[in-house]
Amino acid sequence: MSRLDLLAELRETRPAAPAELRERVREIAAAAPAPRRRRPRLTWRRGAVVLVPAVLALAAAAIVLGRGGGSAPQVEHGAARGLAPFRSAGSGSALQTQVGAADKAAPAAVPPTRGRLQDYDATLALRVRGTSALSAATKRALAIVRSLGGFAASVDVNADGRQGDAALRLRVPVTHVQDALRRLGALGTITGEQTNVQDVQAGVNAIDREIARLQRQLGALRAGPQTATTTRKIAAITAHVERLQRSRANTVRTARLATISLALTTRAPAPPPKPVHHGPLHGAVVALTWLGIGALYALIVGGPVAALLLAVWLAARLLRRRAEQRLLERP
Repeated sequence: MSRLDLLAELRETRPAAPAELRERVREIAAAAPAPRRRRPRLTWRRGAVVLVPAVLALAAAAIVLGRGGGSAPQVEHGAARGLAPFRSAGSGSALQTQVGAADKAAPAAVPPTRGRLQDYDATLALRVRGTSALSAATKRALAIVRSLGGFAASVDVNADGRQGDAALRLRVPVTHVQDALRRLGALGTITGEQTNVQDVQAGVNAIDREIARLQRQLGALRAGPQTATTTRKIAAITAHVERLQRSRANTVRTARLATISLALTTRAPAPPPKPVHHGPLHGAVVALTWLGIGALYALIVGGPVAALLLAVWLAARLLRRRAEQRLLERP
């Protein structure tokens, strides 16, 4: 007898439970109380495993956030006095200084460098008392500039009642710019100042070298045989030299006159913002807030996944119960 025949014979001759036994099993299953699910015991070890990392994370977040947001930002000594760092980088560089402190006695004007062409720009902000003082200061500023050999490029005065503003763009010889800033600064209370000095001597020197090279090239062309091609080259180089000469003249003319932007106002300066001081529990509150936000995001993202897993578990449980029921009903 083969193995397959033996398995078939065993299946055909398997014993069948009598009907009385099946009925007795159903009665016992119906009468038996439902098994109680054993609840997991909450011990101090299990609680410590969950609580200790959470407490440590909360404390670390409170310390970090407390240090980062509990104190006002520090200001460097130079910026607190209103004087920005003074920079110098040699030829072709810019020198900048900025003053923002109020009630300063005299402007800290940067002196121009003698013997070099520089593009000198200065900004001066003053506060005066009343519109009458504003008008007088504007007239006095124009007179100061004219006395130093300069002129006003633009004047804009706006006064309404007790408040008013004036914006003047003044051009003065660069050799008198310090005297002009000193005298203009005496017209009111200085609330801000900025000076920007851009060296242009290197650019002018480069133009001079280019013009000299082109002049030598023109001399060589004029000394040679005059053909149509040579004539065109001479005309093109001559036009180029003229453009360079005009550019050099404009640069030199601009560098000889300094630009002063004068702003006059009767308005009081805005009070500086008060530093925000947080309490000792600010870090803990911020940490709890972020933990709550994280929990909400976890609930939004993980909620559908948890619902799907619950549905799968319920379906598997229902299928298992039906399989048990069919097994009990089998003859």
